[in-house]
Amino acid sequence: IFRGTLSKRGVRVITGLGKYFRQIDKSRNGFLSQAAFKEALKVFHLEVPEGDLESLWLILDDSKSDKVDYGEFTRAIFGEMNEYRKAFVRKAYMKLDFNKTGSVPMVNVRKCYCAK
Repeated sequence: IFRGTLSKRGVRVITGLGKYFRQIDKSRNGFLSQAAFKEALKVFHLEVPEGDLESLWLILDDSKSDKVDYGEFTRAIFGEMNEYRKAFVRKAYMKLDFNKTGSVPMVNVRKCYCAK
């Protein structure tokens, strides 16, 4: 379905899918049903033939639990972060974790980050 290098539109679609998945995950458990997954693909105009969709679902639902971890799906598309990006994320996290507690309250994020 997603072959080769992702175009700018492709990246927007995949990141948009991630946001959409989080919105429709009412239980906040990180999983989607097959019906919700199909609906998401339709919303983002990712037309997948039914046979291909079934094959994709079998790959994604490797635990045969009738649900898909959408974080794993996103990582499968983007791939794992390279060491440079991991180091950059760690450095940013260390700046946000003022008290070195291992967690970052939203107030700390607001102090350091402006989305404008």
